[in-house]
Amino acid sequence: MKNILLKLSYDGSRYHGWQIQKNANSVCAEVTKAIRALTKEKEVTVIGASRTDAGVHAVEYVCNFRTASTIPPQRFKYALNTQLPYDIVCHDSYEVEEAFHSINDTLKKTYRYVISNGEFAIPFERNYAWHYAHKLDETKMQRAAAYFVGTHDFAAFCSSDTTTLTTVRTITELKVERKGNHIMIDVTGNGFLYNMVRIITGTLVEVGLGKRIPEEMKTLIEERDRTKAGMTAPPYGLYLVKVYVKGSE
Repeated sequence: MKNILLKLSYDGSRYHGWQIQKNANSVCAEVTKAIRALTKEKEVTVIGASRTDAGVHAVEYVCNFRTASTIPPQRFKYALNTQLPYDIVCHDSYEVEEAFHSINDTLKKTYRYVISNGEFAIPFERNYAWHYAHKLDETKMQRAAAYFVGTHDFAAFCSSDTTTLTTVRTITELKVERKGNHIMIDVTGNGFLYNMVRIITGTLVEVGLGKRIPEEMKTLIEERDRTKAGMTAPPYGLYLVKVYVKGSE
C-alpha cells in the first residue's frame, strides 16, 4: 500500500464543509468519490488536515489516503482533476511515509479572512468576502490583534459547544492589512478551535468600529467567557491558506 499526499484548493460555496456528512455534500465526499473512480477500490479513507466549515474555502489544503493502485503517485494530480468537480482542484500529489497522517503531522496552519469594506457590496464577491459597509479602522484592529499572539486559553473565542480536551492554542502571527477597500486578517497558529478565526475576526471588527478598545483583548482572553467576546463573522470570507505538515514539500 502506498500513502499518497494530495494538495487541493476548493471553493467551499457549494459544500457543507470538508467532513463527510450524512445528509449534505462535502469536499471530502467528492474527493473520495474521485479516488474510488480512479483506483476502483471501494474502501477509501481520505484523511484531511482540517475540518473547514460550510462555505469556507481553501487555497492549499492537505489530505492523504492509502491505495494499492499502480497509478504513479505524481500522476494522481492529473488523473484526479478529470474526476473532480469544477470547484475542487488537485495541485500536487506524491508518496509520503506509511506513518504520515494529515492531522497528527500538521505543524501549523494559516487562515485568511477577507472583509470588503467599501460603501457598496461587490456582487461577484458575495460568496468570497464579508461586506461590511461601515468604515473600519485597521490600525486599531492591528493593535488589538497583537494581544492574540502567543499561547493562550482561547475559550472566549470558540463556539460554546466545542468539545475539545483543551482550548489552549498558540498563535504565532496575526496581521491586519488594508488593500484599497479590502481588509485581510491573516492568522497562523498550531491549531484552531471551532469558529475561532471567525470569532476573533468579529471581535476585531468591533474594535475597528470603535465599540471596543484594543487593550480590551487582554481581558477577554483572561476571562475566557464566550459571551463577552465579539460576533462570529460569516463563513464565506474565510480561507484556509496553507497547511504546514511534516514531509510536505
